[in-house]
Amino acid sequence: MRKIILVIAAGMLVLGGCKDEKKTVENKPQVNEKADSLERVLEQERNERADMAAIQNEILEGFRLISEAEDRITLAKGGEGADKAEQIRENMAFIQEKMKTNRELIEKLRQQLRESSINGEELKKTIDGLVKQLDEKDKQIKLLREQFQTELNTKQEQITQLDQQVTTLNNNVETLKDESSQKSQTIKEQDRQLNTAYYVFGTKSELKEQGILAKGEVMKGNYNKNYFTKIEDIRLEKEIKLYSKSARLMTSHPMGSYSLTPDATGQYVLRILYPDQFWSTSKYLVILVK
Repeated sequence: MRKIILVIAAGMLVLGGCKDEKKTVENKPQVNEKADSLERVLEQERNERADMAAIQNEILEGFRLISEAEDRITLAKGGEGADKAEQIRENMAFIQEKMKTNRELIEKLRQQLRESSINGEELKKTIDGLVKQLDEKDKQIKLLREQFQTELNTKQEQITQLDQQVTTLNNNVETLKDESSQKSQTIKEQDRQLNTAYYVFGTKSELKEQGILAKGEVMKGNYNKNYFTKIEDIRLEKEIKLYSKSARLMTSHPMGSYSLTPDATGQYVLRILYPDQFWSTSKYLVILVK
């Protein structure tokens, strides 16, 4: 955190020179405020990760208990006595109950992930991994049912009920998959919107003609949005050549987040040093050139 503040301060000194030293001091509370805000965001994320880790531990413990019940069924298969089928039935019921609990915990985790601020891809992988385990356990339950059909044939009513539970589980797993896919698509669309921006540069007469500049104000009233150039991903497009020996930003963007300097031919080039910071105030950039 301290390194980030020092880098920003150093950049401002290079751009502004000694003349901007007083301005840098005046901006110090703003930098501290941003640092505090970032720390709060990081603290919230740590808390969210801790909560979700606790839920995941409960789910993993449920899978462990299911595996133990599967081992007990295997032992019961080799046993003798009238209670063998009963032991198998009890353990199958136990497995179904734990599967139900795990399904509810995954739903709880999914809801918490939906409301969290953690990176979307990480959330998707978490859900996909747990759903995959549910799929694997479902296959194992089906295999157990097939293996022990003979032992449980006198309790057909219970088997029918078990089939209904498995069907419900399958439906819920499919629902989780669909919702996970929908969430992934939503996250991609949100990411696209968050990282899209627009810019335009032109002379005063050109900007006035498009309604972008009117009575000294920028983008007030009706103006031609189609005149702007679209930036598909602000994280990738960081340099704009202006083909002019005079250039001035008409929209507000944080100092230190960009540089506006001439190239070897004397024509200005806008270089965006910190995209997130530069586009934080506006996703529209207007540059006046001559």
